[in-house]
Amino acid sequence: MVRRLFPLALPLALCAMAQSPEIYKTRLAPVAIDKAMGTRVTGSGMAEASLAGSKLIVSGSFEGLSSPATAAHIHQGSMTGVRGPVALNLTVTKAEAGKISGAFDLTPEQIESLKQGKWYVQIHSEKAPEGNLWGWLLK
Repeated sequence: MVRRLFPLALPLALCAMAQSPEIYKTRLAPVAIDKAMGTRVTGSGMAEASLAGSKLIVSGSFEGLSSPATAAHIHQGSMTGVRGPVALNLTVTKAEAGKISGAFDLTPEQIESLKQGKWYVQIHSEKAPEGNLWGWLLK
């Protein structure tokens, strides 16, 4: 009986593994663009992105901002650690603490950029409109 089930078990196990989402995580931390901005960027947070096929689900939380959040985005740099333009808009709680979220259907090019570590989450605030908390989405 075990012999007859084995040929069926392997394809089912491989199918289940293929459907498991890829998880990307980041710790959100203040990054001052210049010295003057250093006193205006405060707080911390975390974010997680789950990629299943072409569907990306993003969720996270933050706290300790010195002013209310105004926007949150996923940006795409040319490589990990290099800033870049906005790729996707996230929903954000307009407060000093709260949540971020978003759900997106990605293009093959966007999926490749995410897998290459080129994407980062950035939360903007009233006192730091250029960006308050940042974190690169990595496996």
